[in-house]
Amino acid sequence: MQLKRVVVTGIGTINPIGDDVPEFFKSLDEGKSGAAPITRFDASLFQTKFACEVKDFDFLKFGFTRKEANKYDLYTQFALVAAQEAVKDSGLDTDESIDKNRVGVLVSSGVGGLETFSREVADYTVGEPPRYSPFLIPKIITDMAAGHISIKYGFRGPNFGVTAACATASESMCVGAQMIQTSRADVVLVGGAEAPIATAGVGSFNSMRALSTRNDDCTGASRPFDKNRDGFVMGEGAGVLVLEEYEHAVRRGAKIYAELTGIGMSADAYHFTAPDPQGAGAVLAMQSALDDAGIKASDVDYINAHGTSTHLGDIAEVLAIKQVFGEAAYKLNISSTKSMTGHLLGAAGAVEAIACIHAIRDGIIPPTINFETEDEEIDYSLNYTFNKPQRREVNVALSNSFGFGGHNSCVVLQKVK
Repeated sequence: MQLKRVVVTGIGTINPIGDDVPEFFKSLDEGKSGAAPITRFDASLFQTKFACEVKDFDFLKFGFTRKEANKYDLYTQFALVAAQEAVKDSGLDTDESIDKNRVGVLVSSGVGGLETFSREVADYTVGEPPRYSPFLIPKIITDMAAGHISIKYGFRGPNFGVTAACATASESMCVGAQMIQTSRADVVLVGGAEAPIATAGVGSFNSMRALSTRNDDCTGASRPFDKNRDGFVMGEGAGVLVLEEYEHAVRRGAKIYAELTGIGMSADAYHFTAPDPQGAGAVLAMQSALDDAGIKASDVDYINAHGTSTHLGDIAEVLAIKQVFGEAAYKLNISSTKSMTGHLLGAAGAVEAIACIHAIRDGIIPPTINFETEDEEIDYSLNYTFNKPQRREVNVALSNSFGFGGHNSCVVLQKVK
C-alpha cells in the first residue's frame, strides 16, 4: 500500500510569548522569556510563585461570546483560539470544496480542565446543599477541545483526544498523520492545549519537586542544559497544526509550510515519572522517526529538544541524541524553546513543531536562553544554540516530546521537495 504524503497547511498558537503565530516567531527570535509571577491565583503559600502565563488573556477579544466562555474550561478556550488561527491560515473556513466528512480533529490535553476542577472542589461545600456544576465533567475531560472545534466548524471526520502526558500534542500529530497516510481523512487538525496554572497543578508539581523554585529570578528559571537548573517552569496555551494530504492541498492551492515525513513513538518501560537514565525510549522514538522518514541522521539540521530544564531529563536526552546521531550530532543545532515558553505539558509538542516550521521557513534557529554554567554531566561539544538565535538553512527538523508514564514521541518535518 502506497502511503499518502502529509503536509502542514495551517498553524495557530497562543502561548506565554505570543497571542498568535507572528508574535510567537518574533519572541523566539528575540529570546523572550514568558515567566512572571502567577496572577491566576494567590501563590504566596506555594514553593513556586511564578509561571509562564498567557498574558492578559481575554477569550472575548478573539471573537467568542460570554456564553461560550462560560461553557469552556480555559484549556478549551486556548484550543479554540489556536484552532481558529490555524483554520483561517489554511483557508479551510472559506474553501467550499472541502468535504467536511473527511476533516478530523485530534486536539487534546495532558491534564484537562485543572482550573475548573480546582475551583469546583474548593466550592463544593459552599451553599446548601453541597453540589457540583453540571458542566464539571464536560469542561474537564481531555477530549472536549476536539469536540468543540468540530462543532464550531462542522468537521465530521475522526474526532477524539490522544492523551500521553507531555507527549500529547506530538502523539496527536503522529496519529493524525497516520490517518491521512492511510486515506481515513483528507485533513486533520492536530495539537494540544493546556491550562495547568491552578492550585491543583502548581501544588501537585511542587509536591513532586518538579518545578523550579527560582522565585527571585523567574525569567531566568527555565535553563535547559545549565548546571544550575532546578526544575521546569509551568506554561500554558495551545498549538494547532492543519495536516493535509499533499495532493489534496495542491488541488485547492493551499499554502504548504512543510512536510511531515516521519513519526516515532515508544515507551521507556522504566519509571512513571523519571526518564530512562540512558534515554533508551528516546533513542527508539528518534530512530523510528528517522527510519519512517527514510533519512539518515546526517540529514537533520535542527532538533527542537524536549529540554525541560530538569536535572535527569536534560542529561538523558543529550545521551539519547548522541546515541542516535553519532558524529552527526556535532554538526546540527539543538535548542529548547521551553527556556522561553516554559513547559506547556500536553500542548508543548504542537507549539514546538510550529517553532520547527519557523526554522525551516525562515532559516532561524530559536535559542536556548538563560545558559550560564556548564554541567560536567553534559557534552558541550554539541551546539545547543545558547542565548542567541542562529541563522542556518534548515531542510530537516526533528521535534522531541517525552512525558510522564514513559511516553516518547518524535516527528520529522522537512521542506517540501
